[in-house]
Amino acid sequence: MGTSYRLAYLLGFTPWEDQPLPPELLALVEGPRARPPGRALDLGCGRGAHAVYLASHGWKVTGVDLVPTALAQARRRAAEAGVEVQFLDGDVTRLDALGLSPGYDLFLDAGCFHGLSDPERAAYAQGVTALRGARTVMLLFAFKPGWRGPAPRGASAEDVASAFGRSWRLVRSEPARESKLPLPLRNADPTWHLLEAA
Repeated sequence: MGTSYRLAYLLGFTPWEDQPLPPELLALVEGPRARPPGRALDLGCGRGAHAVYLASHGWKVTGVDLVPTALAQARRRAAEAGVEVQFLDGDVTRLDALGLSPGYDLFLDAGCFHGLSDPERAAYAQGVTALRGARTVMLLFAFKPGWRGPAPRGASAEDVASAFGRSWRLVRSEPARESKLPLPLRNADPTWHLLEAA
């Protein structure tokens, strides 16, 4: 998986970076029932748009990605915005190797989980679960399952619930309200899944 993302950044084909800030995230941060700022972990943070947004609203944010080029751009973005974000070069399926301490209040995944294999999903979920706090929520973006060439294979609500198991409760799964996808992905039915620590 890492090689394909590095190649995509090298070629400049990164449609996930061109997405608007998702209303689903805005609602968690600024909506009528917004969560108070705490610790957030942005999984597959890319160029850091979401991490910088969270930090600008008082969150203490860590972003993890395995593409050095994307992380360098994320660090520049944070510096230009005048916010502090911890960006780590790491694998989301090996979070235990990053020296992170438990107690995160929010996990954000804007398109990482749905590209993982089943064993990688299990390792990812195990790592996330070990880092959660008592009232943690997770906001996770995924295409519906299907073959789309090199694009992520997708994940259904059932796939998400199964991977995270009884330690989490799938609260809702709703179509992404704003998503600017390339033509070959228009049938991907992008969805945001919200989970709560059980």
